[in-house]
Amino acid sequence: MSTINANSSLEASSVEQTKTQIRNILVEIAQLSKLDIPPDEYHSEFLNRVVSAMGAVGGAIWTFDAGTLTLAYQVNFHSIGIQGDNDANRRHARLLYRMTQSSDAGTLVPPHSGFEGDNESGNPTDWLLVFCPIRTELEVVGLVETLQRVDSDPLIQRGFAKFLSQSCLLADDYYKNRQLRNFGERQNLWTLLEDFTRSIHLSLDVNETAYTIVNEGRRLIECDRVSVALRRGGSCRIIAVSGQDVVDKRSTAVRLLSKLATAVIKAGEPVWYTGDTSDLAPQVEKTIEKYVDESHTKTIAIFPLVKKKKTDYEREEDPTRREKTTYPFGVLLVEQIESSKINERMRKRIEIVADHASSAIGNALELREIFLMPLWKLIGKSKILVSTRMLPKTILVTIILAAVICSLIFVEWKFQMHCDGTLEPSIRRNIYSPVDAEIKQLYVDHNSQVVGTDKNGAGTILLELYSSELESEGMRLLGEQREIVQQIESLKIQELNADKKLVDYELTQIRGQIDVARIKLTTNLEQQELYKKRMADLVIKSPISGTVVTWDVKRKLSSKRPVSRMQSLLEVADEDSAWQLELNMPEKRMGYILEHQKRLRETDPNASLRVEFIMATDPNKKYYGSVMDNGIHDRAEVRSDTGSAATPSSSLNIVLIKVDLDDQDSLPTSIRPGAQCTARVDCGKKPLGYVLFYEVVAFLQKNVIFRWF
Repeated sequence: MSTINANSSLEASSVEQTKTQIRNILVEIAQLSKLDIPPDEYHSEFLNRVVSAMGAVGGAIWTFDAGTLTLAYQVNFHSIGIQGDNDANRRHARLLYRMTQSSDAGTLVPPHSGFEGDNESGNPTDWLLVFCPIRTELEVVGLVETLQRVDSDPLIQRGFAKFLSQSCLLADDYYKNRQLRNFGERQNLWTLLEDFTRSIHLSLDVNETAYTIVNEGRRLIECDRVSVALRRGGSCRIIAVSGQDVVDKRSTAVRLLSKLATAVIKAGEPVWYTGDTSDLAPQVEKTIEKYVDESHTKTIAIFPLVKKKKTDYEREEDPTRREKTTYPFGVLLVEQIESSKINERMRKRIEIVADHASSAIGNALELREIFLMPLWKLIGKSKILVSTRMLPKTILVTIILAAVICSLIFVEWKFQMHCDGTLEPSIRRNIYSPVDAEIKQLYVDHNSQVVGTDKNGAGTILLELYSSELESEGMRLLGEQREIVQQIESLKIQELNADKKLVDYELTQIRGQIDVARIKLTTNLEQQELYKKRMADLVIKSPISGTVVTWDVKRKLSSKRPVSRMQSLLEVADEDSAWQLELNMPEKRMGYILEHQKRLRETDPNASLRVEFIMATDPNKKYYGSVMDNGIHDRAEVRSDTGSAATPSSSLNIVLIKVDLDDQDSLPTSIRPGAQCTARVDCGKKPLGYVLFYEVVAFLQKNVIFRWF
């Protein structure tokens, strides 16, 4: 009994858990149906949840597109198993249309079944199909289909139909909300059309009008690209393309599009291309095929632009007579890159845009054809300046401009060269690796206080290196020493135990070999001393007392990290020493600085250039200093300029300038080495216009005057 009760409890718990999961999924679908998301995204989220909750093998959502059911989204729908069977596909398609007309909320269709009196529709598959239409108050908008196994209990199958019915009721809300939004979009369409017609008639400039038409027309038509071509002589040229500020007339696509516009304008009839060229004129067919091969466009609508006029005699005979169509002056080209269909909605919008474009561009062309039109415009605008009403203002503006020009020429102003720099301690050292090695041990960190090495070699150890090459060299020297010592001992034994029968020259030869071996031993010992010094150099001590200013030392110099010879490892600075400003002056500005320094030295040989600077951390306070004697580096260095978010990085020729500070005590106590500063080096006085535009003057001298005169 206890076992039965336990099983019953488990089953009840499992059923309750399943119900809870289904309720949660329905809540998720309800929340999803309230969102304003695209149908593709909604179909994906909706069907995945439904298939998962029902434990279905697969499923599909069918929607109406121009009165035809199309597959909007599917999950494992290939399991239906009717691919390649035309008869089965036809019966299944008929079944879909029958289910859209069904008044039942959820319908179960057993496998290999049909309807009485209807042999054309039925379930040709091995699965139990569950259907439920998606409806709004106006129409059926879609159909949901799921594939279920046939071995499930009938009660569970009815539960499937009930769950799918409840899910589709929630989907109904999504489509109802979408229809309401569509009604709002129609109102927006009228607003867009009104804005379009207003914007294209604001200007009478041909290019500006064309660019407005292609960009605003693309938004109104909702296509991928709109272009305008104008006829010049017997051919057309593309003058505006939507989304492009400049038309590259040398590109292959633009040239082919121009040829296509020329062919259409000669035919004088609109062209609607959706992939089939059988109804097109031969000259249009060839050009459109070449352009499609190049641009991969799937749909093209080409509409000739004509200027409609009424002649005087036509107005007298019949005032209600329609305008006479003249020869086209250009074409409007509308392209779809992904879609290969032009629906009625898009066709009407293209005709509206083409009609308004004909009027707007035609008026602009008519105005442009007036003889010397730019000159008449300029004369017309300038006439206003000397009119009675504007004459006092014109005189006042003229006086102001004259005063400004005189100020720029005759008023002198401080001439200063700007640059960036850093504040650095005057005493600082970079620590370099003496050999190619790897990090063995690091003893300091950022901001560690260190003591400089004294005469006795005592000082703070910064880090220790390990070199496998030096280790091998030491072992080699030690082995070589042992061999030489053994050789000397062997030769001495031969000398002591020599037989009296040995000839004198043989004894002399042995003694000579002993002398050579002793020389080798001396050389070996000297090399070992040099080896010990090199090994001692692997233990790097601080050359000065101060602070380790290198950031994140432990990460940069982690254990066993390889380093190369003369690679900078650390920087130690004495922050208690005097601070100095190091400026990175662009080389192109050094001429003004050296010229002013030369003028100062002519009157006072000890005169120095004055420098004014601010710190990035406190731009409100100014500091002052003087360029050191011999503080200007003799050579320029190429350094990288990282630029800003708006300008890319580049390389600049930089001249280093060192500056002594007037008041060391005025610096903040929290200053750190490498603090960023902006400085101005005094270069005397120049006319105000030269101070403001000296870079422009230098550019003209280098690129215009020097190059051409």
